[in-house]
Amino acid sequence: MTPSLAPPRLLTHLRHPLTLAAGAGILAAGVGALLVVAAGADPATAWTALDEGMFGSAYSVGSSLDSAAVLALIATGFTVAHRAGLVNVGGEGQLCAGGLAAAATGLALPAAVPAAIGVPLTLLAGFLAGAAWAAIAALLRTRRGTSEVITTLLLNFVGVGAVSLAVHEEGLLRQPVTSSETLPQSEALPAGARLPLIAGPESPATAVVVVAALALVITAVVLRYAPAGLKLKSVGHSPAASARLGLPVARLRESGLAVAGGLAGIAGAGLVATAPYVLAEHFSSGYGFSGLVVGLLARGSLLAVAAVSLLFGFLTSGGINLQLAAGVPASSVQIVQSVLVLLIAAAMLWSTRRTGSGS
Repeated sequence: MTPSLAPPRLLTHLRHPLTLAAGAGILAAGVGALLVVAAGADPATAWTALDEGMFGSAYSVGSSLDSAAVLALIATGFTVAHRAGLVNVGGEGQLCAGGLAAAATGLALPAAVPAAIGVPLTLLAGFLAGAAWAAIAALLRTRRGTSEVITTLLLNFVGVGAVSLAVHEEGLLRQPVTSSETLPQSEALPAGARLPLIAGPESPATAVVVVAALALVITAVVLRYAPAGLKLKSVGHSPAASARLGLPVARLRESGLAVAGGLAGIAGAGLVATAPYVLAEHFSSGYGFSGLVVGLLARGSLLAVAAVSLLFGFLTSGGINLQLAAGVPASSVQIVQSVLVLLIAAAMLWSTRRTGSGS
């Protein structure tokens, strides 16, 4: 009987998430190697450049941690909304709203404002703006039945456009135009509204890393142990059954999506309050969409959110050095990330179908 059980056991091991992730990682790395060869670079040189870009200095590590923190905040928010049965694809727009509010708040503060007041106010403004931006989609979902996927997606373009308008109009946030070379961006935030460094002057790592870590831990505890987290889980599993139990389904869903938007808003505020401390067009750099990918890959696990955010954050920094030191386009890293996402998604689909078919 033991031989007859071997194939099912083998399939069970192959369907394990760690096995699927490892296989996808190996294949994605193979694609990366092919891209390096196609670019005419030496694989050993490219690997050294990638490694130095990720871990070669305090600056590269700090930059990677900052990127990972922004992704983690957005993906944590995505997980909260997903727990309530909603899909938040509006991280980019919510991030833009948070950055816009943070810049407006920071520039309105006195030049001598202490950091103990300026930094919390700037981050709070980002949270409230992101939450309000997401609340638009939440209300349309609960009051009118409009898909939050569509509304949050469309609100991304509105958020990006609002930032562009704000930094191009002198009556809004654009810095005073002194010549034709004046960049369309805001003035620099006062020192008291800037996120402090946490690892010394050699590293650009800021307090956004601490904020993201706290957000992850607090969210994990709330979702797992607090009544609010259990209610969100119930609503996500069955809104109808939750309503019969007397739970305020609409309010819980609205709160879940608003919190998701608020965390993305903090990410936007963190980007503005980090060097060069200005709001500029395209300041978001696509973090909203990358955070969405992290949230999708994490599949509801906040531990996975932390791991995948770190992976993507370090790969982003490594990709920049890959282009500078080895002549390989930095977009190669984005291609590898995309291939990794597609492979994991395909593996998850295969695993689900095999499990459902009873194989």
